[in-house]
Amino acid sequence: MPANRFNGFTEYGIGVGLRIPHYQHIFERKPVVDWFEIISENFMVDGGRPLYVLAQILERYRVVQHGVSMYFGSAERLNRDHLKRLKRLVQRTGTPWLTDHLCWGSVDGRYTHDLLPMPYTFEAATITARKIREARDFLEVPIAVENVSSYAEFHMSEMSEWEFLNEVVERADCGILLDVNNIYVSSRNHNFDPFEYLRSVPPERVAQIHIAGHSKFEKYILDTHDHPVIDPVWKLYDFAIRRAGPTATLLEWDDRIPSFDEVHGEARKAEHFLTAMVGA
Repeated sequence: MPANRFNGFTEYGIGVGLRIPHYQHIFERKPVVDWFEIISENFMVDGGRPLYVLAQILERYRVVQHGVSMYFGSAERLNRDHLKRLKRLVQRTGTPWLTDHLCWGSVDGRYTHDLLPMPYTFEAATITARKIREARDFLEVPIAVENVSSYAEFHMSEMSEWEFLNEVVERADCGILLDVNNIYVSSRNHNFDPFEYLRSVPPERVAQIHIAGHSKFEKYILDTHDHPVIDPVWKLYDFAIRRAGPTATLLEWDDRIPSFDEVHGEARKAEHFLTAMVGA
């Protein structure tokens, strides 16, 4: 199956997040890994251990950058100093694409350091898309935006979450980082059909997929990234790749992190679905 317009990286396969508890194992054992996803903000420094570690990783592995503080949905303009530091890192890593979240998280220069859901309005879509285009033009690298998990909804919304996602990416002409665990979490919190969400997403814009575990509480589900992927999320993943084709896939595990082998083994479960799809 040929790569879609926003996914020229079908050979990237399955990646895992680069996390501090695994550094020693990676450097000593040199495991075979398709690629590592790094959190951009952890390496946007002028020197020191982060860049020393990154240099060692880049000697052996492909790296894709994932951001957590671009805040495309915030009302103020993009932070130019942040963009300049991010571009230096992009040039250092050679990341073939860059991802960040479809959310807001700052007001008047004050940052919440959280991924806050947006009101799904046409005005918000216009502002967000303009900022994505501006970032892409400055960074000179393709951008894909990630759907976030949510725990509250805005009464002013004019469309569904997936309609808003589609509106933004069409206006920005960018890719989608499709997080199927976030879709599942939000579907349970807000009582919608996650398969309807996936059927509505334009498959030609899916550049990357995230899978992860979560925590279930009495009245809601929280996107904690501290458990293995559950069967309903694997079913959503299977459905997503059957629509989008072979897609670079990343397992997120960010809390109560087990051994590298356990995380990598969980990530490689995705290979079963990719192999089954290609052979179908």
